[in-house]
Amino acid sequence: MKHEDIVEDATFESYDHPAGGWGSLKAVTSILAEERVLVHGPAALMKQNKPDGFACVSCSWAKPADPHTFEFCENGAKATAWEITTRRADAAFFAKHTVAELSTWNDLELEHAGRLMVPMRYDAQTDKYVPVSWLQAFEEIGRELRKLDPDEVVFYASGRASLETSYMYQLFARMYGTNNLPDSSNMCHESTSVALPKTIGVAVGTVKLEDFEHADCFLFFGHNTGTNAPRMLHPLQEARKRGVPIITFNPIRERGLVAFSNPQSPVEMLGAKQTQISTQYLQLQIGGDTAAVMGMCKWLIEADDRALQEGTARVLDADFIAEHTHGFDAFAQQARQSDWDEIERQSGLSLEAISEAARTYANAKATMIMYGMGITQHRKGVRNIHMLTNLLLLRGNIGRPGAGICPIRGHSNVQGQRTVGITEKPELAPLDKLKTQFGFEPPRKTGLNTVEACEGVIAGKVKGFVILGGNFVRAVPDSERVESAWRKQRLTVQVLTKLNRSALVHGEVSYVLPCRGRIEIDQQASGPQAVSVEDSTGCMHGSRGAVEPAGPTLLSEPAIVAGMAKATLGERSTVDWDRWVGDYSLVRDAIAETYPEIFHDFNARMWTPGGFPRPLTARERKWKTETGKANFIVIDGFDADPDMPEHGSDVLRLQTMRGDSQFNTTVYSLDDRFRGVFGTRKVLLMSRADIARFGCEVGEIVTAVTVAHDGFDRRVAGLRLTAFDMPSGCVAGYYPELNGLIPLWHHADGSKVPAAKSIPIRLERGAV
Repeated sequence: MKHEDIVEDATFESYDHPAGGWGSLKAVTSILAEERVLVHGPAALMKQNKPDGFACVSCSWAKPADPHTFEFCENGAKATAWEITTRRADAAFFAKHTVAELSTWNDLELEHAGRLMVPMRYDAQTDKYVPVSWLQAFEEIGRELRKLDPDEVVFYASGRASLETSYMYQLFARMYGTNNLPDSSNMCHESTSVALPKTIGVAVGTVKLEDFEHADCFLFFGHNTGTNAPRMLHPLQEARKRGVPIITFNPIRERGLVAFSNPQSPVEMLGAKQTQISTQYLQLQIGGDTAAVMGMCKWLIEADDRALQEGTARVLDADFIAEHTHGFDAFAQQARQSDWDEIERQSGLSLEAISEAARTYANAKATMIMYGMGITQHRKGVRNIHMLTNLLLLRGNIGRPGAGICPIRGHSNVQGQRTVGITEKPELAPLDKLKTQFGFEPPRKTGLNTVEACEGVIAGKVKGFVILGGNFVRAVPDSERVESAWRKQRLTVQVLTKLNRSALVHGEVSYVLPCRGRIEIDQQASGPQAVSVEDSTGCMHGSRGAVEPAGPTLLSEPAIVAGMAKATLGERSTVDWDRWVGDYSLVRDAIAETYPEIFHDFNARMWTPGGFPRPLTARERKWKTETGKANFIVIDGFDADPDMPEHGSDVLRLQTMRGDSQFNTTVYSLDDRFRGVFGTRKVLLMSRADIARFGCEVGEIVTAVTVAHDGFDRRVAGLRLTAFDMPSGCVAGYYPELNGLIPLWHHADGSKVPAAKSIPIRLERGAV
């Protein structure tokens, strides 16, 4: 696809079909054809998420021990086709296009150019990226890094890097002298990592895949499962066939949590059958989750109070609360005193709807709560999660088969890279162990997280940025301010498989280093290599490449990290980087030595069907908290944005979202069929009543302007108003196109996750 071939010819139509089904099969066939991999693409897909195959490079949902014949979803197939494409962005491509020209291309156009083939350095005289040798690239990167103060350099990692690469990367950064190791968790589930240790003593979810078979109730909050983790729909469908209720809390009525047709079932496909997924769908107001959950807690506690008075069966799990929890009395008192009118106003839900959900939960013996970034990406994202655990603790739903809390992670190893040391928080890394193991003094100063790294770039304090995968500049909030400051850096380095916006917003010295993808065969000195990842249920899996690399000039991610480390550290390093690159099992041995409790016998266990689990004390009802128990948390109120300017009737709450043909910043198509949007991403979804209330018309072009009195004018123009089933006062638009509307300081208390799900905006009529 050429730049001039793409025209945003927008159309809109209602979509009332189920997730999966013929629409999914058509989309998979279409992407295989588009990327010219109709021949070898299907063979690769047959090895996706299999015990001896490769782990999907898209979402991190669990890989079963006994997989389906087709253990991939529509978006997983798109991610695979996108990576093994026959399209090439080679030296000839960059000789043809200047950076200024490429900067006018959109996200789809840039990645659609194909796989990057040779290492490149930005040449200011020609405004082009020009090919260089790997040796030249490593030597200059090392030379530039040695000139900079380590605290002026950021080492960012996206969630796609393997456990082996991630471990090497954090070791390189710390040997260099910095804990500036932010990652994509900072932009999504850091609220989880902050909230859960305080309540249940672990930083990740407690649910295993087998718990789905034992659950008799599911509560979903803020997640678009049909797009972001479609393989989960299979166990949910099985649960529904058993009569298990599924209650969804989401401002947008997402098709994947409404109905599903299994594309692997001939009976369902030929008979056009579908399964209703949600038995109750509550379209709460954006940011209304805390109030809604407090309403459920209030109903349960007051029902239990009545049961005590009447001598009937208890509603709460009194024995669990007495033995395993702390702080119940204070929280119960807060729940009793909470006002129903305020709960209804802040949640956007009626007393009757909340009571029905609470009654269903009360009748279940084992409940799982699933949640996504609709919970975490709020000013009060940490508080949201505390309320979810409060709700679970009331009925003992932690450490019981079929029960628990399940944050649904995005990137395929975003949880795992934190597990092996990629963190800006020195207290979470085994620094003393690394000191003994590798004979160096690790830095002890707290590093920069994603928001702080952006602030450092804007302030001119960050002068070097190394990016291991991802599209950092495009993904962060306040994108216009970040981009304008980004070019003032001395050094920017990106390790990528495809071209993206971040490569074009370059520093004074800028390198793009093309790597092999996880799906590709990785031949090294000791033979073909395998890597490993952690899924969102805390299980570790081996992953083995299945297709030939895009070209002979590509290096693996471990080889690139090792090349930069050798050139930068020189004799300071005690690591034999070349041996590690030649045999990744040696890296796993080092990981096992650093983290023996999790990774003992790593090489022997990595091919365990279904993965081997990390030990999680909360699953055993052992609580590694300050109180030694699971903690109820008294909250500070219901308002989702208490520090924002006073909202008038003309202020709307905007949430950013991903489309059907998208994974994070990677856009596979301008279509989002589940929402009936085709040929454009420049839209605002808004209720028909609100469109009329603002005196606008469906299809009118408007400008969204952030309501924030901090001296900066944040606006995105050219947005088409699209009628959609949304709560009053709420609108939705696509990420990353609307990131410029999010102030850097508009982040979650305690975790600094950008609050992308509740942005106050006003509309201005017209495109400018």
